[in-house]
Amino acid sequence: MESESLHLKMRDKISEIVAFVNGFLNKGQDRSVKAKKNIIASFFIKGVSIAISLLLVPLTINYINPSRYGIWITITSIVGWFSFFDIGLTQGLRNKFAEAKAKGEDSLAQIYVSTTYAILAGIFFLVWLIFLVTNRFLNWTHILNVPEKMYSEVSTLAIIVFSYFCIDFVLRIISTLVIADQQPAKSSLIDVLGQILSLIFILILIKSTEGSLIKLAIAFCLSPILILIGANYFFFKGTFKKYRPRFSKIKLIYAKDLFNLGIIFFIIQIAAIIQYQTANVIIAQNFNTANVTSYNIVYKYFGVLNMIFIIFLTPFWTASTDAFYRNDIIWIKKAIKKYNQLSLLIFLIGLLMLIFSSYVYNLWLGRGKVIIGFDLSLWGFIYFIITIFASKYVYFLNGINALRIQFIASILSPFIYVGSALLLIQYFKIGVYALFVASVIANFNGFILAPIQYHMVINKNKKGIWIK
Repeated sequence: MESESLHLKMRDKISEIVAFVNGFLNKGQDRSVKAKKNIIASFFIKGVSIAISLLLVPLTINYINPSRYGIWITITSIVGWFSFFDIGLTQGLRNKFAEAKAKGEDSLAQIYVSTTYAILAGIFFLVWLIFLVTNRFLNWTHILNVPEKMYSEVSTLAIIVFSYFCIDFVLRIISTLVIADQQPAKSSLIDVLGQILSLIFILILIKSTEGSLIKLAIAFCLSPILILIGANYFFFKGTFKKYRPRFSKIKLIYAKDLFNLGIIFFIIQIAAIIQYQTANVIIAQNFNTANVTSYNIVYKYFGVLNMIFIIFLTPFWTASTDAFYRNDIIWIKKAIKKYNQLSLLIFLIGLLMLIFSSYVYNLWLGRGKVIIGFDLSLWGFIYFIITIFASKYVYFLNGINALRIQFIASILSPFIYVGSALLLIQYFKIGVYALFVASVIANFNGFILAPIQYHMVINKNKKGIWIK
């Protein structure tokens, strides 16, 4: 009898917990409900992503070595520059697809999807052919500052990575559509599945082969492509069946709609590519590829803070659009206040990470495997804390298409970044952490202009350049 009574109490308690969770998830406005559900789902998915990302670093370094890992990172960064050939199309598609879907214009949404796939497939096929020809004349050993004997290996590596990049960029349009459909958690799941497959391939390589950059590249590049092919098939057979790309729906005249908004994001995107992807090349040229590894270890370590924050922040872009155009200013202010509180919590966590960074590096990578100075960790921490502070304001402004100030700043920031980095390295001789210092300086829009613009729009109700 007592056992039965205890069972009933436990069942009632579980029911109360379930009811509380359901009440919390479904309480509030639709945009808040969607945001909470996606945040919770994304939190678990991103948690797995972060864990795998951190695990892959020591596995990869042990499979090859710190210097060769630096070569791998640098080449993937250089290839990443070519993402500017997207010309902002995917960002334009994100907004146009969501708009057409919301209006029930399914045929128009399918036209946008089909046209985007066609244009990007054409662009990246042409770029791939040009690269195959150009690659024969590129001296990768000079570009990466590595021994001449590695010329053939590094050249082949570049072809593999570039080929992957071109295929990935077209197939990844499906992730844009999933995000536009307000399902960022599912988009994150696609990436995590790719990471899991990469982890499996790397473990197989470690057990069965000697360290090889080429085999590493094949493992890392093949995994996400297989997952993306599966994702395209899954979504276009199911949720997005009526938006499935068709040749008959390719209407280049509609490309203008995608470009009009996309071109602004395109310029901003170029600035980000130059700022974040040139770091590894600058380090390789002025130091060596082993220092590229040190820089990227710190970037990944403190980048966890940003990844956590973005889990909570991602739904805010679309939600702020809805709130602003419904004139729900109170909701926006409350959201920003909550994000500020979260920023403070992440700052405290980051401070602990900084204090114990040396211990964590040794535990994570193996004692003495990679040499990382405290200055590099300190500035990595400062950079990401500033990025986290700025991102909520940038997301809000992106959500309401108030892009003019960011657009102007993005034209200047790459020159400020590269100029500051080279000045700090070559004149002041301050070391690899100069790249983080330069990133902070170049991000003046995020931590200075964006908060001011938010204040002028929300608190002062100003128009003009503030809202454009």
